[in-house]
Amino acid sequence: MKLNIPNKITLLRIFMVPVFMIFALPFPDILLEISFFKPILSQLNAVRSFLAQYGNYIAAIIFILAACTDSLDGYLARKNNQITALGQFLDPIADKLLVTGALIALVERSEITSWIVLIVVGRDLIVNGLRFIAAVEGKVIAASKWGKIKTLAQMIAIVAVMLDNFPLNYITDFDFGSYAMLAAVIATIFSGIHYIYINKHIFLINGKKPEDHSKSAK
Repeated sequence: MKLNIPNKITLLRIFMVPVFMIFALPFPDILLEISFFKPILSQLNAVRSFLAQYGNYIAAIIFILAACTDSLDGYLARKNNQITALGQFLDPIADKLLVTGALIALVERSEITSWIVLIVVGRDLIVNGLRFIAAVEGKVIAASKWGKIKTLAQMIAIVAVMLDNFPLNYITDFDFGSYAMLAAVIATIFSGIHYIYINKHIFLINGKKPEDHSKSAK
């Protein structure tokens, strides 16, 4: 199967996730204790020092580039009429891998609480469950503006926390990253509630409540 340009961009975003994680996660110090790596111990220490000093910035740049491809692949797909089932399948996976991977990295670095990851992942599972139920009934749940706002808020918050409020920390003590993450969590919760509310009809089967449907089937 030949991939079109939007799908190639989406795949590129997926491949960027493990590269991002290499720079975002703390260096695994256990490698320094393994005898197999002793011949290159000085090189590993150099890598460790480099990641400690510049890892955050490189990871943030990779994250921003990957986030930009999210808008680019969708724009090209619509402009060139290249919307495919593969693209619709891969695009949300790429987004979830990027955001969830970044949040896990921030938890690993003790910069955010794991509750944030639970809320983000839980919201996505609920929405995906709704989409699955809708697909079974031959319906489609379109992306809402609140879903897009949620994604944008998450990405801004992740970059702000990752950079430790750089470069704003040079001009103010305001903890922008913490408040941005709080706003992202609120947007995530509201987006999930909004999806459930506007798609509550999906819990009806052929216009009937599930229990009514089961009674009529007897």
